[in-house]
Amino acid sequence: MTQSSAPVKHTLIEDVQGLSLGIFLCGLGVHVLTSVGLITGQTAGLAVILSYLTGWSFGAVFFVINIPFYALAYRRLGPAFTIKSAISVTLLSLVTEFLPAHFVIAELDRPLGAVIFGSLVGLGLLAMFRHNGSLGGLGVVALLVQDGTGFKAGYVQLIADACIFTAALFLFPLPVVLYSLIGAVVLNMIIAFNHRRDRYIAT
Repeated sequence: MTQSSAPVKHTLIEDVQGLSLGIFLCGLGVHVLTSVGLITGQTAGLAVILSYLTGWSFGAVFFVINIPFYALAYRRLGPAFTIKSAISVTLLSLVTEFLPAHFVIAELDRPLGAVIFGSLVGLGLLAMFRHNGSLGGLGVVALLVQDGTGFKAGYVQLIADACIFTAALFLFPLPVVLYSLIGAVVLNMIIAFNHRRDRYIAT
């Protein structure tokens, strides 16, 4: 006897819980990342780099940099996904503004900070993906490229990350970039091993 594979729809409460947990874990991870002066990839990586270079807060930069992607998300993934993503980006921006004033990290080694960041954000993104949410940004562009050309979205994201880290080599000391890569690897391994739609079918 085989189990039914009919999707199980999440309730509103389940979505709120899952997205809230994901946002908090991602915000906590970004706080760890910026506390030890590291960077990351994707849209968050662009926001981190710009915040370092301009002195503006990560939350403000991340919120603004995501605005153009909402139109793309609406076109590719529909209104529900876009609304959830917009709310998630806004809340993450607020969380990352709140945490530094209430959770001060006085001392943390960069390699350990990179692993903590990758673990927290990887788990946070998993929670968000399972409730049809995201943090917007370059992932939406990757899906559009895949739809238009057949070039896999994962490869698009890898290329984007490679460009971001290559640019970072000219802006930050080599150890910062290398330790940051540790965090990116941990994050992506968590997603790669655990984000399986054929195993998790609730919607």
